[in-house]
Amino acid sequence: MTYDVSTVRAQFPALRAGTAHFDGPGGTQTPAPVIAAFTEALSRPLSIRGTTLPGEVHAETLVGDFRQALADLLGAQPGGIVFGRSSTQLTYDISRVLSQSWGPGDEVVVSRLDHDANIRPWVQAAERAGAVVRWAEFDPATGELPTEAVAALLGERTRLVAVTGASNLIGTRPDLPAVAELVHRAGALFHVDGVHLTAHDFVDVERLGADFFVCSPYKFFGPHHGVLAARPELLETLSPDKLVPSTDAVPERFELGTLPYEVLAATRAAVDFIADLGSGPAAAGRRERLRSAYAAIGAHESALLETLEKALAGLDGVTVHSRAAERTPTLLLTFEGRDASDAYRFLARSGVHAPAGSFYALEASRHLGLGDDGGLRVGLSPYNDTDDVERLLRGLTEFLG
Repeated sequence: MTYDVSTVRAQFPALRAGTAHFDGPGGTQTPAPVIAAFTEALSRPLSIRGTTLPGEVHAETLVGDFRQALADLLGAQPGGIVFGRSSTQLTYDISRVLSQSWGPGDEVVVSRLDHDANIRPWVQAAERAGAVVRWAEFDPATGELPTEAVAALLGERTRLVAVTGASNLIGTRPDLPAVAELVHRAGALFHVDGVHLTAHDFVDVERLGADFFVCSPYKFFGPHHGVLAARPELLETLSPDKLVPSTDAVPERFELGTLPYEVLAATRAAVDFIADLGSGPAAAGRRERLRSAYAAIGAHESALLETLEKALAGLDGVTVHSRAAERTPTLLLTFEGRDASDAYRFLARSGVHAPAGSFYALEASRHLGLGDDGGLRVGLSPYNDTDDVERLLRGLTEFLG
């Protein structure tokens, strides 16, 4: 079965408005099955989790199904899946817990390539502990973050290394397994921001070597919240602040208050929606169906990206800053003598949504020489089609004309 983008698009009510969405890196549109799952969860009895009354059992089932779905998506263990308000919140939470054991002379490594959510929590935690922050620099000419750039910073006092799985600004995908091997050899922990990566790649946290991996379901068709995946035995060693009567079980000890069951139901539905996009047999397990789906999504997005890049190469005055050999279908553009924000507004008038900015990847934008303004970000998603790309290219041609 080939990837049928028209069938995919038909499942997104928001696309009926006619906008060509290239804003997926900031959040995708929501398919009907996810919306239905949210509503269905609230249409049945719900109460505090338990095993006796229907509302209790329903809540317990929704939580368990959510953890299993995310475990299948990420190649993790259900007992290591933590719900959070956002990936930023989860990273701050983990940084506060881990930094309790840091002291003067300890070192933390962060990357200029990253979203600020995988930089500032670690920088601020290190400052409070008196630890040293060391910066891994990416090459602005190629967009690459060489493994050697991280290796050169590791030492016996390194406590944690934080690196993105894929840049939300220019798409660069560092070699995470290679970095992880070096980090663990140094006796440090490895925290991966997988927010942008998970929307485009079949993730296996064990293969990647991530001790902590965060992602955001609203970047892959789900509701707005964050998820942390870690080994349950690692989480058992951490003691976050919590209420005395609340459970000390993992992963619940990291989840404050009653969980939003309807959000968990919608997130499970988003994972199932992705699994259904592949060509794997219906009888296959969810994990294998996800593998097939990501292969189909990747082929579709790569074909659109090739068309887009070839056309952009023929436009005078356009600089494409997304140049890494391994990257997501995400392009950052700037224009000679023109502001990217003007391009954004021009395109918006014709129903094309390609936003401009640095998108919280402030260090990366500055390192590229773009200051705090960044550029025009064009992100492809599974529901984009050739008509979207043609509309974008027509708009850019008119803007530059």
